[in-house]
Amino acid sequence: MRIEWSQNSEVNSTLLSGFAKHILIVVEEKLFSSMPFSDALNAKLKRAGLDITDLKEKPVTLELAEGTLVSVCQLEAKSSTFAMNTALRSAVKPLLAEHPERIALAVCAKKHASLFARLAAYVTLVNAQPLPVLKQKHSGQKLREIGVFGVADMAWADEVTALVAGNTVCRALTMTPPNMLTPALYRQCLQTMSNEKGWQYTEWDTEALRQLGAGAFVAVAQGSEPQDAAIVKLSYRHPQAKKTLALVGKGICFDTGGHNLKSAKYMQAMHQDMNGSAVAVGVLQAISAQQLAMNVDCWLALAQNHIGPNAYKQNDVITALNGMTIEIVHTDAEGRMVLADTLTLASREKPDVMLDYATLTGSMQTALGSRMSGIVANRESLAQQMVEAGASSGERVVAFPYAEDYDSELDSEIADIKQCTMDSDADHILAARFLGRFIEGDVPWCHVDLSSYSHKEGLGAVASEVNGFGVALTLQWLQVFLAAKKA
Repeated sequence: MRIEWSQNSEVNSTLLSGFAKHILIVVEEKLFSSMPFSDALNAKLKRAGLDITDLKEKPVTLELAEGTLVSVCQLEAKSSTFAMNTALRSAVKPLLAEHPERIALAVCAKKHASLFARLAAYVTLVNAQPLPVLKQKHSGQKLREIGVFGVADMAWADEVTALVAGNTVCRALTMTPPNMLTPALYRQCLQTMSNEKGWQYTEWDTEALRQLGAGAFVAVAQGSEPQDAAIVKLSYRHPQAKKTLALVGKGICFDTGGHNLKSAKYMQAMHQDMNGSAVAVGVLQAISAQQLAMNVDCWLALAQNHIGPNAYKQNDVITALNGMTIEIVHTDAEGRMVLADTLTLASREKPDVMLDYATLTGSMQTALGSRMSGIVANRESLAQQMVEAGASSGERVVAFPYAEDYDSELDSEIADIKQCTMDSDADHILAARFLGRFIEGDVPWCHVDLSSYSHKEGLGAVASEVNGFGVALTLQWLQVFLAAKKA
């Protein structure tokens, strides 16, 4: 969706009413008396038996006599980004529900006007994006223009537009039904994107991976018919780049659980088990749109986990790309299998940092629920950077330990390593320890276990259940990555 931006340093009722019939006002508490439509706000609060302090808890909507709908949201800069995004999402919801073509964003603040405007613009635009809906009759969003009032400039506009585009690509891919996004169709989609955006496209299909010796990936892929699984590499290059980032994404386009078959309840929405790959593509999209001075290799492990005569099974021993043998314990732990060989391939190219994204373990969701995601990193400094980026972006993460003593749980009597254990205790840590064994060289690496990729009431800035978590987190962290001197 193309959006037109306009900006005006002034903010008053006449300007706003002349621009749009749908207006979001973001205000600091001390400026309530001078904000536009303050008389209408005071009348609404008096009628409802409320006062100004109640706006801290919930935005208020005003329906003006001329048919204009105004939503008023109070923000405090000392609040977390997550809290501010949540308040803004609630405030903009009634405006977007009417599918306007124009929205005015008015900021009544002094020191933090630019921050509030950026957050309001992101929350408004990200929730106005069209997402996959296959109904015969559907009223989609029509937003074409956003006017921002009360700010001196909009230096953040390109960044916000790119971030929204990345988040939207992530959500759209994740929400696409499984018959419309098989590994073969996904590969075609990525080829089209690469042609449009100037990325280099490389793929290793199942037969090529078999010849290469990528047994961990092939073990999962061999249970599907047709044999359309592949590892795809998308490469973005910038002429002034001094660093290379590797993004790795789990792309299981449907997960039955394999021989350890899921029940209907737990197989529901398993077409979204490719969300990790969608996050990686979304991050690449946002980087490319901004033409950031860095190189990026995006590695996507695209497969399905099916049951059939050729599907891998418990007690199989598989040889991975790096030569390690793996004792299969549970076929529903397929994500770490396809990621193992993909991480080996990615690490062999010696990137400066490697990030992987995966809806990997149920134990992470048990630990955190669906409001935050967990990370595990092989550098404490990298883990701390990601936690801080989570707080700044509003996509919150919790760091779990990458401790060697957990390795004993994966000791096998017949192979170099067990795939997992039959217990769920600390599986999110065991999965990270397993993945770390397949990284070659001393590459700084962070694993993001996406327990919060889907949240029923919406999460932070994003109102849809599938929320694109991870894109904003990574773009925020990139500021640190790009600013740091190359090791």
